Amino acid sequence: MRWDNLSAPPDEGTPDGAAPATPPLPLALPGAIVRTFDTPGFAGMTFYEVRAKSVINRVPGQSRVPFEWTINPYRGCSHACVYCVAGDTPILTADGRTKPISELTPGDRIYGTERQGTYRRYVVTTVRDVWSTVKRAYRVTLEDGTTLVASGDHRFLTERGWKYVTGAMGGAGKRPYLTTRNRLIGTGRFAAGPKESTDYRRGYLCGMVRGDAHLGSRFRLALADEEALDRTARFLAEAGVEPRRSSLAAIRGARRAATVLRTSRQRDVAAITELVRWPDGPTDDWRLGFLAGLFDAGGSCSRGVFRISAGDEELEHAARALDSFDFRWVLDDPGRSNRLRQLRLTGGLPERLRFFHLTDPAITRKRSIEGAALKCRGRLGVVEIEDLGLELPLWDISTGTGDFIANGVVSHNCFARNTHTYLDLDAGADFDRKVIVKVNAGELVRRELAAPRWRGAHLAMGTNVDCYQRAEGRYRLMPPIIEALRDFANPFSILTKGTLILRDLPLLRQAAEVTRVGLSYSVGFVDEALWRAVEPGTPSPRRRLDAVRQFTDAGFPVGVLMAPVLPGLSDDDESIDATVAAIAAAGATSVTPLPLHLRPGAREWYAHWLAREFPHLVPGYRQLYHAGAYAPQAYQREVTARVRMAARRHGLHRGEDGDNRRLPAAPPSPPGAEQLSLL
Repeated sequence: MRWDNLSAPPDEGTPDGAAPATPPLPLALPGAIVRTFDTPGFAGMTFYEVRAKSVINRVPGQSRVPFEWTINPYRGCSHACVYCVAGDTPILTADGRTKPISELTPGDRIYGTERQGTYRRYVVTTVRDVWSTVKRAYRVTLEDGTTLVASGDHRFLTERGWKYVTGAMGGAGKRPYLTTRNRLIGTGRFAAGPKESTDYRRGYLCGMVRGDAHLGSRFRLALADEEALDRTARFLAEAGVEPRRSSLAAIRGARRAATVLRTSRQRDVAAITELVRWPDGPTDDWRLGFLAGLFDAGGSCSRGVFRISAGDEELEHAARALDSFDFRWVLDDPGRSNRLRQLRLTGGLPERLRFFHLTDPAITRKRSIEGAALKCRGRLGVVEIEDLGLELPLWDISTGTGDFIANGVVSHNCFARNTHTYLDLDAGADFDRKVIVKVNAGELVRRELAAPRWRGAHLAMGTNVDCYQRAEGRYRLMPPIIEALRDFANPFSILTKGTLILRDLPLLRQAAEVTRVGLSYSVGFVDEALWRAVEPGTPSPRRRLDAVRQFTDAGFPVGVLMAPVLPGLSDDDESIDATVAAIAAAGATSVTPLPLHLRPGAREWYAHWLAREFPHLVPGYRQLYHAGAYAPQAYQREVTARVRMAARRHGLHRGEDGDNRRLPAAPPSPPGAEQLSLL
């Protein structure tokens, strides 16, 4: 729910060990009680205590999961798992860069499209409004690996016009909808931008100075574009060189005045000479910076033709850099008196945009695609439309053209957002450190179950964030929720990584006497060192499996999701066999593997951790996830097959063959594996 649908609880005093805090900007929850705790386990965390208006949420649309309703007493999670962060959908902005849809505000200038004559063309438009909603989420996957998460009501532009993500051929739901026979319109997924590292800065200076400056006994660089001059001056200053800046009036034949950076101090000249020296072994960051600097110095993109003019030595290095990133190019000789040749990029608009996003040149006017026709034939055929089985926060924007460019395709409304970005909080560290607590969840559940319109549908808990995360030990929201479900004999299920659920075992047994209760656990691996690195805020795998044993001893059938299976870390035969053996020994009724997936945003978060902890695995991950958020189907099938073989070795196939084992008094809810697959 949104901040404006929440109200603060009355201030009933500060609990032991807690201190009121001031919410950091831009958080705007009027009257919310904000607490931090001195307990080491909660160091650095902030809890926003709110009184929600409702707590039972409906999963809209057609569902493949065994429930329509969910309860989530928390937003955010103190488990701090390194792979549990959803990503942002990048929107193409008017300066040629991208911005996550969650960061757009009314008045922002972005690209939309408009039909002009024969073609639909890119035009700059204005964001008029931004808002969010909660709807059933679907993932659309394209041939080139582009992934888009949207509601069923979202529309994409295809070669056959606008089509909804879901629809029907007849009846009340009749409307044009996507199928695997459709192709979306656009350029395909946007490339991630460069990191402004030391090598990137040196590469940019090398391209700029060698491409457009005088460097001898003195240094002089004159540019009409302030953006490139400002970046050059900043990069030089960070290297300890601060040349003088002065204005240069436009001379005859020049269209614009220029600004000059200059210095004749020998120390500065020597430093600049060293900065622009050709490296013996250029890194990828240096190559990206060099291409950006050389394009700012001598590049152009006019009427759909991308060129870089420079000397032979500079073009040779540029060609090598382009080759390293799989760009296609040709060398032209226009026969100029200065003998400068031109390097021309081929591949059309998709490759031009990939260059701009990958290298990030400073001069925005050169990055403009306004007026370009949407006639490229990228590999944008729809491969799969997957129902995620989750109700997610989705963002809407309205624009002057009625559309926008999201991750390279022409789109209209409703893109999935992580629940924390929906609350104006960061989806990375904030998700781990800023937890929203619906302190009145128990009373709300009781009130909503008592409403005449409620028909006793199955309720799922833990499908968004873990309801038995560490904060539950302090807030104790689950006991009154379970008590209400017991008193109304309402069926429910819980999935968790937490062992705090053992506290509520007596309540759960009472509930199982009058209704269906389903329990599921997530245990991806049993390696203790890997657990400490990947899931630092969760109970250890052994403690989780001990909880599985205690619940099975109490008569509950417990399914285990073996997730995530981490490539290169927990996907070898030894790790799989050890994990499945431990799951079987704990008495679980089933095991379902789920290989790691990395959506945009999650990819960067996990990649940062991987590069720090296991740098030797980075090349393998790049290859495995180069096409998108999911590992290749062949890899997923291989992991699933090996887990199934291990399950049969250790007797876990019996659940598939009809072994009922001991059940609680009421029949169990549908298999927990389906719930757990929602994580």
